[in-house]
Amino acid sequence: MLQTYTFGEMRLTWLRGADKYTDAGTLFGPVPKAVWSRFYPTTEDGLMADVTDPILIAYRGKHYLIDTSLGTEKLDAKLRRNLGVLSENRVLESLACLGLGPEQIDVVMMTHMHNDHAGGLTRLVDGQLVPTFPNAVIYINEIEWEEVRHPNPRTRATYLRENWEAIQDQVQTFGESFTVTDGIEMHRTGGHSNGHCLILLKQAGETIIHMADTILTHVHRNPLWVAAVDDYPMDSIAAKQKWVTEAYENGYTFLFYHDPFYALLKFDSTGQEVVACLERFRKPLVPFTDKQDKRLEVPDHAKLPIVTLG
Repeated sequence: MLQTYTFGEMRLTWLRGADKYTDAGTLFGPVPKAVWSRFYPTTEDGLMADVTDPILIAYRGKHYLIDTSLGTEKLDAKLRRNLGVLSENRVLESLACLGLGPEQIDVVMMTHMHNDHAGGLTRLVDGQLVPTFPNAVIYINEIEWEEVRHPNPRTRATYLRENWEAIQDQVQTFGESFTVTDGIEMHRTGGHSNGHCLILLKQAGETIIHMADTILTHVHRNPLWVAAVDDYPMDSIAAKQKWVTEAYENGYTFLFYHDPFYALLKFDSTGQEVVACLERFRKPLVPFTDKQDKRLEVPDHAKLPIVTLG
């Protein structure tokens, strides 16, 4: 079953991407374990449970996809081990559960081109790499598109050629901001990668903000909690200072791709109190324990009903 949420005219559905473990030190960077471990759980080996679930948006007769998960079928044993892969990318199976095929995706919005987001753009058919979504326009920030094709020594291991060569003819690039359609916008943040983008969904005066890997999990809202995997950490801090503040002050709802606990969260203007929360339908691989004495408190009245499809 797949989790879904109705937002005005939009229906958001979290597809099943690959599950994986990630070394917590890479995602909390300079934050000491003595601090972050009070907010977020790990295995005894210090591994965080991590999901990579693309978000499908059905809107006005079209299908928009945010990111594509890992291309697990293309990973060799070494990469699977290093990435901590626990399950396969099931995006195509998820679409089938909704009565859709990959050719029915109209638009793919890439927040950035790291492997855990862009791997699903291509797949193997008879030993050849082909576009997974052959009829889709793929929107990528112009800086990101330049860097993915000309990676530096730090980014070479995540900007994989097999993820982008087959989809070049489908790509359309944009600058600092871009309106995909009425109610859907992309804005460059930089930070996590140089061309990293967030996505805004707007309906009837309400806004959902997807900050992608600028806010990897709900605890990364703190501007100074910057992951070691961020290529430009000072830009990440600046982006969070700007957009998280704007979100709190204007009552935006946060949308998550990686967080195994929450799909959506909305806070009061201080950012301290949860006013709306959609928990993940799937149980996290690593649940909270008594050690997380500072974990997010969600009052019962803020919990939104969980709706599933398929």
